[in-house]
Amino acid sequence: MSTYVVLLGPPGAGKGTQAKILARETGLVHVSSGDLFREHLSQQTELGKLARSYMDRGELVPDEVTIQMIRERLERPDCQAGAILDGFPRTTVQADALEALLQEHHARVDLVPLITAPLEVLVDRLGGRWTCRAQGHVYHEKYNPPRQPGRCDIDGSELYQRDDDRSETVQRRIQVYFEQTAPLIDYYRQRGVLLEVDGTQPIEAVTAILLQAIQAVRTARV
Repeated sequence: MSTYVVLLGPPGAGKGTQAKILARETGLVHVSSGDLFREHLSQQTELGKLARSYMDRGELVPDEVTIQMIRERLERPDCQAGAILDGFPRTTVQADALEALLQEHHARVDLVPLITAPLEVLVDRLGGRWTCRAQGHVYHEKYNPPRQPGRCDIDGSELYQRDDDRSETVQRRIQVYFEQTAPLIDYYRQRGVLLEVDGTQPIEAVTAILLQAIQAVRTARV
């Protein structure tokens, strides 16, 4: 049977890092809503054009469009064994839609890790983050500095700091995350699939906890 994991966590908690590691270790596909949007926009798919029409008017992309992107992605052959969802759902409305979508395939959300960290840790992590312009490789001036300042180690492109990674905007991002996501945390806690994990631990320690939890879900099904 397929396994579906929804990763939750505020910006800077390490959610994206863990998603990539878990995908490699479990064979589950990492489905990032941000990457999915960029894919549809850059390839100018019908869904991408529809999303762009709202964005160009300064409007939020409706849930229906986002959900359809997720549906299309989960129905690709590489997701037959399941997926690790990163960035979706963001609201209980989206969570209900995901539940309905998975039920069509006789599946459900099996595990929802919530990676947490104190505000000061999140601000410290995000405030020093730099991204390469070519491929989006991420560096940190304290925890993962590039060998050559201002240049990506992998492709040599320029590093820049995204507006939402500037220290003055980081705290607001985190506050908005918790305001929007608090109902979603309760939603999954009530369903008995929420797992809170201390994100201040070493990356390897967090990974070990998450892998053990995923394995427990798979074993319980056999």
